[in-house]
Amino acid sequence: MQKLLRQLTVIGALLASAISAAQTTNTPQVEVKPGCQDKCGNVSIPYPFGTTKECYYSPDFLITCNDTYYNPPKPFLRDSNIEVTEISVDGKLYMTQYIAEACYNKKGALLDSNDPYLSLAQLFISDTENKFIGVGCDTRAEINGFQGGKYQYTGGCTTICSSTEYVENYTCSGIGCCQTPIPKGMTYFDIAVESLKNQTEVWEFNPCSYAFVVQEGKFNFTSNMLKDLRSVEELPVVLDWTIGNKSCSNVVENNACQGNSTCSDFENGLGYRCKCNDGYEGNPYRGCHDIDECKGLNECEQNCINTEGSYTCSCRKGYHGNGRTNGEGCIANRTFVIQITVGLGVGLISLIICISWLYLGYKRWKHMKLKEKFFRQNGGLLLEQRLSEGQCATNQTAKIFTEDQLKKATNNFSENRVIGQGGFGTVYKGILADETVVAIKKSKIVDRSQSEQFINEVLVLSQINLRNVVKLLGCCFETQVPLLVYEFVPNGTLFDYIHNKSKASNFGWEIRLRIAAETAGVLSYLHSSASVSIIHRDVKSTNILLDDDLTAKVSDFGTSRLVPLDQTELSTMVQGTLGYLDPEYLQTSQLTEKSDVYSFGVVLVELLTGKKAISFDKPEEERNLANYFLSALNEDRLPQVVDGCVMNGADVEQLKEVSNLAKRCLEVRGEERPTMKEVAMELEGLRRMVMHPWVNNDEEIEHLLGENREIPLETFSYGGGGDTSSGYDTMRNHIIVPVNDGR
Repeated sequence: MQKLLRQLTVIGALLASAISAAQTTNTPQVEVKPGCQDKCGNVSIPYPFGTTKECYYSPDFLITCNDTYYNPPKPFLRDSNIEVTEISVDGKLYMTQYIAEACYNKKGALLDSNDPYLSLAQLFISDTENKFIGVGCDTRAEINGFQGGKYQYTGGCTTICSSTEYVENYTCSGIGCCQTPIPKGMTYFDIAVESLKNQTEVWEFNPCSYAFVVQEGKFNFTSNMLKDLRSVEELPVVLDWTIGNKSCSNVVENNACQGNSTCSDFENGLGYRCKCNDGYEGNPYRGCHDIDECKGLNECEQNCINTEGSYTCSCRKGYHGNGRTNGEGCIANRTFVIQITVGLGVGLISLIICISWLYLGYKRWKHMKLKEKFFRQNGGLLLEQRLSEGQCATNQTAKIFTEDQLKKATNNFSENRVIGQGGFGTVYKGILADETVVAIKKSKIVDRSQSEQFINEVLVLSQINLRNVVKLLGCCFETQVPLLVYEFVPNGTLFDYIHNKSKASNFGWEIRLRIAAETAGVLSYLHSSASVSIIHRDVKSTNILLDDDLTAKVSDFGTSRLVPLDQTELSTMVQGTLGYLDPEYLQTSQLTEKSDVYSFGVVLVELLTGKKAISFDKPEEERNLANYFLSALNEDRLPQVVDGCVMNGADVEQLKEVSNLAKRCLEVRGEERPTMKEVAMELEGLRRMVMHPWVNNDEEIEHLLGENREIPLETFSYGGGGDTSSGYDTMRNHIIVPVNDGR
């Protein structure tokens, strides 16, 4: 009990001291000689610096206060044009320095150059707080350092880049911006910058090269600075200053350190500094004054008595001990201990109960408010409004799920329920209260500016209930990003069936042709029959799911784009999957329906050959499936690349027809590719020929090839799983190339 009382007493004393410290503002005193100017404009001037001979320690510490051309006045170091922004008695001086530059015209002729230098005495360029930086894409920056008037070193860095594509903002990593440290003890340096090729190859976005010394953390590089950095005329630099050129052991007379201070050698150069002794504060070059430790937190348990340079502790009446918290402390009498203990115990228990009750209530209230906030941000109110206005008249309208419903369905989003995971989100298998098995996509990011468009698409998709499109059942808006609920497709992806040997052996030509026709029908609907034309933008075998009957289910419309009625192409950020990406789209950033045709052509080649779109473990000529297939087709080597399961079950003429169709889809120029409607018609005709081989006259073949089966789409997908067998992710192998303004 006695130990408990001591602990409670200590806590009370510490809290009282903390409150007292919070109420006391300790402003460091800047002391100068009597009658001397202590400020120039907004900058304090502490001794040994001064504005006149009587006020500074030596001419090296002269500050010129210019009040003729500036209002408020500005301080400059000695008689130079070096502007001082701050002086610290701890040995730091903050100034501004010019930028070295070399600018050229488009033909490589030098237009302007500037090679700044800095010559000092008793001041050193701080090696711990400055960096030397070069900026440009055809730049060699150089800094020459001197100490005591003698050349000591040359340093610098080079940065070369052909475009701004890989330039990172807010980092000086070597692309567009390079940096190197400053050595110790330099009192003089000059900066030079030059262009290796006179900026001729990068002039459009980088006409100048730049170099400068700057305080670390005070320069944030961005790619825009490659175009023009001349608007930034000066940058902050930190200097270390000392007294004289001797160490403390060699200074006997004229020591600058005054009362209650100590001489300290400067480790990074010549001279010494002064610092206040423990228990004192102020300007050590004018004399330090005592700190009142009793005004702040200290080691006294009860009473604190300030002394010169220190303090003592004592106990109040009714206690005994040395009064220090790290020693014996203050110990109360037994009777007093019992009274205090009982009172504090009852009060503490009541306080804990009250705080716990308030905390739990606050957490529930905060969680409720957070869910309401997410619901509004994600468009929940907008969806409710659309539903109440009767914009969805069918029984298939989107259902709004609560967060608790989906947590229960996924066992609180357990890792055991994960069926897909990728760069943009995670997909969980869920079982709803009515035993419906669903797939729940939990995205990592969401674009708040697209809420209304997102809601409109949810309303449209919720009414689509067609065989070859993954069905969107509903969504949840109570989380930071919306949760999307889809029908569960149990049989994996087309990618699994093509490239898994055990599955591929039973995956014959007739099934593959049917899946190709079903997929083409969906894409044809997107391009030609939907109320607003839609480009899928990420057609590939991992985005084609298969149900129990191996019926194709097109999924993952997360990167799709709606095409306005008056447009045929969109300028976007290039986005897709390596191996399936339309080369024309990659070069021009112009997204068209023919981009989907190219990607579908790669899927068609996958079905024919059983090979992956990209295989880095194969010889170079076989790594890109599209190029390898076209080369084999042109060289009449088709039987060598077609999958054995396909060769055994397909008619040679049919294979040629499909191969030639794939070749047309893979044309480099989009205008030379067929439309998805034409592709769907041809595949449907060929599929029916496989189903009814007795059809052999030209008129009936033309009739079959001419049929067009329109299949609606869904513009959202599960997403989530990369190369996992579940097949819900398309995000693992994406490549994103920023072009134009993006979308």
